[in-house]
Amino acid sequence: MPQVPGVAVYRGRFGAAEAERLLWRAGFGPRRGEAEKLARLGLEGAVHHLVSPSREKLVGPEPHDDKGKPLAPFDAWGHDHLWWLDRMVRTSRPLVERMALVWHDWFATSNAGVDSQRLMLGQNQLFREHGLGSFRELFQRVTADPAMLLWLNGSDNSRYSPNENYAREMMELFSLGADRGYHETDVRQQARALTGFRNDWRPSAGPVNFRYDPRYHDSGTKRVFGHSGAFTWKDSVRLCVSHPDHASFFVAKLWSYFVPTPPDRQTQSALERLYVRSGHEVRPVLAAILRHPTLHRGPRMIKSPVLYTAGLLRRIGRGIDTTAWVWLDAMAGQQLFNPPNVAGWDDTRWLDTATWRGRWWIAQYVVNPYALDPDKASQPADADHLLERALAFWRGPVLEVQTHTALRTFARNALADAKSATWKRRPYAVMTQNALRHLIAVSPELQAA
Repeated sequence: MPQVPGVAVYRGRFGAAEAERLLWRAGFGPRRGEAEKLARLGLEGAVHHLVSPSREKLVGPEPHDDKGKPLAPFDAWGHDHLWWLDRMVRTSRPLVERMALVWHDWFATSNAGVDSQRLMLGQNQLFREHGLGSFRELFQRVTADPAMLLWLNGSDNSRYSPNENYAREMMELFSLGADRGYHETDVRQQARALTGFRNDWRPSAGPVNFRYDPRYHDSGTKRVFGHSGAFTWKDSVRLCVSHPDHASFFVAKLWSYFVPTPPDRQTQSALERLYVRSGHEVRPVLAAILRHPTLHRGPRMIKSPVLYTAGLLRRIGRGIDTTAWVWLDAMAGQQLFNPPNVAGWDDTRWLDTATWRGRWWIAQYVVNPYALDPDKASQPADADHLLERALAFWRGPVLEVQTHTALRTFARNALADAKSATWKRRPYAVMTQNALRHLIAVSPELQAA
């Protein structure tokens, strides 16, 4: 990949641990052997592999519900969440799915307002197909997307009764930022430019036949950002993307999904130039972010509930075999296709007193099928050996010294409690092994990447 002037590139060691961090930031964590395989490509090869993936191949068993029946993502409540979670777990193109999740948050649309899992899944496929290409094209497709038209009243916006919902959010949340580069007059004029989308309603099918009807479009002259013309909905998108304040918004927001600290001024400016020079392409900017030293050396990022769940399942090779993930992820603060509002999820809430209980239960549900029976199994009555086996269960995650020490201390204390009676020694060792697996799953190192 060519060097981007003004954007630093990580030049340190790139082994399995570094590749694992990259897989967490640009995907959903590694499956068995993936980090080692990616590390052999080197950083440049690894990033190229992620941003320019080969054809999709889903790896692992088909998803099903608790009764072994196939998912019904268009119809059954929560099965849309399970269907996408399964793709995150089984995908061979992790960055494609990760970017679909980014765009789902960026252009946040909720089934609470759309009331059609079929339309929401259609939007999801749009993100998957266009998420690494032109932002302008993606923005245009989202603007005309049926789920978005319902969510922000786009198909209720006509020359006879302009609706400002989408006009406001397309600037405030999608392209420029709050109070940056636009005024209330721009909102009203953009609303006029966006008129013309319609849909029908059928009692047995709901909203159907989404289309653009010129008869409902305000064909008069509009004045947006100081420019005048008989603008249409495509012009609305073009004017936003070509606005002088768009590139800075785009770079800072995209960066925030992969690095928890803002870019320095030089990096921000260089990425803006790259974005504009590329014709507003996502891929080159994303590749530069994934190669940046701050991603590899900087602080950890808290994983969202869905990322956390998918990563644990990928790590141990378990597929989607229960509907519990829907309510568990919701308890932890994130149900797919149901962001809390048009601004998306608040990632400052991923770890707090309200959501922590959900994460604890997610870890419990992940390990439950593999729990050892204290009445039948046996484990070594040695804290170091128990911890070594528990780490092996999770494919050897790298833990900080203080975490490793805390886990060993827990194991020693648990085994010490068994010394008072001979009958306790075998079951206590087994129960300690089960507990260690759970505690590793909720450790800081597996909660953040």
